[in-house]
Amino acid sequence: MAKQAKLYRMHTDEHICPYGLRSKDLLEREGFQVDDHKLASREETDKFKKEHDVETTPQTFIDGERIGGYDDLREYFDLGEPGQTGTTYTPVIAIFSVALLMALSIAYAYIAGNYIIQVIELFVAFSMTLLAIQKLKDLYSFTNSFITYDLLAMRNIRYGYIYPFAEAFAGIGMLASLSGYLVGPVSLFIGTVGAISVFKAVYIDKRELKCACVGGDSSVPLGFVSLTENLFMIAAGLWMLSKAIA
Repeated sequence: MAKQAKLYRMHTDEHICPYGLRSKDLLEREGFQVDDHKLASREETDKFKKEHDVETTPQTFIDGERIGGYDDLREYFDLGEPGQTGTTYTPVIAIFSVALLMALSIAYAYIAGNYIIQVIELFVAFSMTLLAIQKLKDLYSFTNSFITYDLLAMRNIRYGYIYPFAEAFAGIGMLASLSGYLVGPVSLFIGTVGAISVFKAVYIDKRELKCACVGGDSSVPLGFVSLTENLFMIAAGLWMLSKAIA
């Protein structure tokens, strides 16, 4: 006989509780047959909370015992906290992986012969552009983090607002094959200032900071990843200038 559980969750025309859906999914994955009670109105929800003396929904009951909400249910099954917690490199890994796959797909579809150099160019350009998007989605949050370690942004906060646009310009400029004299200096400048700033903050001052490379709400630690981003931009700037000179 399947294990039984009762779930009470808010499900109205205006609002479907995501934690209710997560609780139902978790119970089913743990082998429970779920008696799913949908609280179809605010009044019905308030009445349920008052009857059971609880402050929130969803609420799960197993063998007549109230387990609680989604976090309590995860604890009941000896699972960790949901979502990403603490420092993580996941956002950067995702961006660099997608950028590489995009570069490989473009090269495969449109470039004949030996295309290693083109793949590298596309990878760097896509990476810079995707990283810029992460910063541009919330400039205020990004700059709040960025100005705590970037040497130029510390002196002039406005540079923090300019930086993501400059990074996007350099990446898009590479994709558009704009003149290296136009794109190269921008990439070289922001990359050099950034690399010096990160090196000083992490390896000289030994400060433990969060990297603003993927936005101000990032949990990525400042260090090798941010330094790599800036070294990419330095290399891209020098490459673009060398191509223009040649």
